[in-house]
Amino acid sequence: MNSKILLALLFFAFLSCKKSDTEAFSSDEVSIQAIKLSSHSKKIAEVGGNYEAPTSENKNIAQKIIKNGNIKFECKDLETTYEQIKTAAKKGKAIIQNDNEGKDYGTVYRKLTVRIPSENFDFFIKDISTGVAYFDNKEISSQDVTEEYIDIDARLKAKKKLENRYLELLSKATKMSEMLAIEAQLWAIREEVEAKEGQLRYLQSQVSLSTINIEFYKTVAEEEGITVSYGEKVWNAIKSGFNSISSFFLGMLEVWPFLLIATALIYFIRKRFKKKNI
Repeated sequence: MNSKILLALLFFAFLSCKKSDTEAFSSDEVSIQAIKLSSHSKKIAEVGGNYEAPTSENKNIAQKIIKNGNIKFECKDLETTYEQIKTAAKKGKAIIQNDNEGKDYGTVYRKLTVRIPSENFDFFIKDISTGVAYFDNKEISSQDVTEEYIDIDARLKAKKKLENRYLELLSKATKMSEMLAIEAQLWAIREEVEAKEGQLRYLQSQVSLSTINIEFYKTVAEEEGITVSYGEKVWNAIKSGFNSISSFFLGMLEVWPFLLIATALIYFIRKRFKKKNI
């Protein structure tokens, strides 16, 4: 009877040790996975792109082209030209972001910054060029950013996969130290994910809406400038002469005591010389 009880006790002790070993192994496995993922994350940061090769989905991404334009030309009437550009912008679903007017030596000008959907870029340039004899400046540039877009997109997907692996690991972690270490890695990865998403949004914005800077000006007639300038000079001379006379009389009023004393001194001196001569 005693031997049976002893055997039962030994059996239960064996089962208890096996269960403890299993739990310890599970905890150690979580720690090992955390170390591996941490090492993998550091490797990505150091190499700068340990990401998956572009998939067939990435290869099928439409070509990403950024178009920009800078145009300067002379016109006969600023307001008429502006209305022409505004009509073309409305037709092409464009937005006039900036509108500045000013005067330069011999000219008056207006500068516009227009954002227009890329598919309407060429038609808009054609519309606003109607009636322009020649361009002082016309620069049209196209930049292909497809490869850059695919590269950032691939890095973003790799970061998101790594984030999901850390989340799975966090759900299995039991120790506070493991949780804190995993959450620190998650915070860093999420920051990188947000940065990549911001870069993609910026590229998409530049691709979707092209930017065109337009400057048009009118030359001021030389004859008109001389006539106006001469008339202003005559009027300014008349006003200046009147102001000078006024200033002279005002100055005389300010020094009248000294003039009175000087007159009296001259009178007495002349009178004295006359007595000596007699």
